[in-house]
Amino acid sequence: MKVSKAALLMAALFSTSAFSGVEIGGTRLIYDGNKNQAAISVNNPDDRPYLIQAWVNKNESSDDNDDTFITTPPLFRLDPHKQNSVRVVLSGKPPATDKESVYWLNIKSIPASAPNGKNELTIAVKSKMKLIYRPAGIKGDPATAYQQLQFSQRAGKLVVKNPTPFSVSLHAVKINGKAISRAPMVLPQQEMTLPNNVSPGQQIDWQAINDFGGITAPVKVQL
Repeated sequence: MKVSKAALLMAALFSTSAFSGVEIGGTRLIYDGNKNQAAISVNNPDDRPYLIQAWVNKNESSDDNDDTFITTPPLFRLDPHKQNSVRVVLSGKPPATDKESVYWLNIKSIPASAPNGKNELTIAVKSKMKLIYRPAGIKGDPATAYQQLQFSQRAGKLVVKNPTPFSVSLHAVKINGKAISRAPMVLPQQEMTLPNNVSPGQQIDWQAINDFGGITAPVKVQL
């Protein structure tokens, strides 16, 4: 969740601000290809209503809607202290049938203006989370896919390969106990060269984020 520097500067000029927003029931959404939809809860703990907008896109850096999936309802009012669900439905053919595909689910919460006319800053907050489409019938266990990652060194750089049909979101990668600055997501059957310098004999430790947003046990390997 990101709030611009300009918005934060403006907030300092007001006595009160509406930053609490809505609560979303997860950090990622797994779409099981055996089912006709996936859903995530949206809760409003505030004393004011919110307008909720939801859509799916393919690229993390883009806000353009992708019609591979539709959200329902795409726009709705969420009253104070109420809960609703955003459902994601595949609109056509699956993007892939032999491996997972990763999209992004966007949920924007727009607070109603203060009913008493108070001079209050209201800010729309957008949450962006991974939407992982898991086709029916792919073999293997997504819970152990991270254990099958293959780390090596090539031309002095760290290389990671994911031979599985599952995407792996790394939580942490350490080289001889020192964490790299940003642990990547490794897509199915993808090989990535990381910018970190390594040499033979160094130890690599890594942990991943599971389907429920939890952190896995660490795995270690020596280059």
